[in-house]
Amino acid sequence: MKPSQSAPSRGFAASPELAAESVVRAALLEDLGDGGDVTTDAIVDPKLRARARIVARREGVVAGVPFAAMAFRLLDDRVESRAAVAEGARVEANAVVAEIAGPARAILTGERTALNLLGRLSGIATATRRLVDLIAGTHAKISDTRKTTPGLRALERYAVRCGGGSNHRFGLYDAVLIKDNHIALAGSVRAAIERARTHAGDAMKIEVEVDTLAQLREALEAPIDAVLLDNMTPAQLAEAVRIVNGRAITEASGGVTESNVAEIARTGVDVISVGALTHSAPALDLSLEMDLP
Repeated sequence: MKPSQSAPSRGFAASPELAAESVVRAALLEDLGDGGDVTTDAIVDPKLRARARIVARREGVVAGVPFAAMAFRLLDDRVESRAAVAEGARVEANAVVAEIAGPARAILTGERTALNLLGRLSGIATATRRLVDLIAGTHAKISDTRKTTPGLRALERYAVRCGGGSNHRFGLYDAVLIKDNHIALAGSVRAAIERARTHAGDAMKIEVEVDTLAQLREALEAPIDAVLLDNMTPAQLAEAVRIVNGRAITEASGGVTESNVAEIARTGVDVISVGALTHSAPALDLSLEMDLP
């Protein structure tokens, strides 16, 4: 039976909130150091309250407002934040994304941490949505990879989901992915699969990376769940899909761009994985505009 195309990853992937607080705390500590916010503490009355709006300077897809709000709340639990749009929503330039109210010092001190995180995640969601839109009408899904910022994987993968994408295995522990170096050290594709199955058991999903059709045929001689078709041309991908014939999930990877993703999707592959979503997506430009009550 063909396995599920989008089985949920385990661990933090299902609960980015668990990862967010430690990330936000670390970012605040990095910014505040031992001396705190010397500028704000010198200028702003500790009793002053203010309101602020986070505004998108260009159009995009929003992801991460709850985590941005956490930056203010960890500094002062009297700060209240309200999302002006839903997670995963498209916004136009100059749209209000969130509203914040509370002690002015905490709002100013948390501003950069909040905007850095929200801009990063919204940039990933925006890049993901562009690819998802480009393959509309095909059955392929856009997926991320493990090419994430160290420490931010759970949040960046959350952003991919906000953009309409799906998540690949979360880490090295929740699925087997046999790559070219594994095959080289094992001696053959078949040997690598057999060793992996013996070690991991029947419950663990196994995916095999292949870069030729000959390797693909060898991989299909053993029971596997998915094949990663690495850096193949659209013609090769279409032939690979024909050879697999539903016996495993087909994943195209390598060299995927906005200009070729639709052609790749039309080959019939199930998944298109794109490392650039999390290692190269530009941040969404956002600003915090402060108002006195």
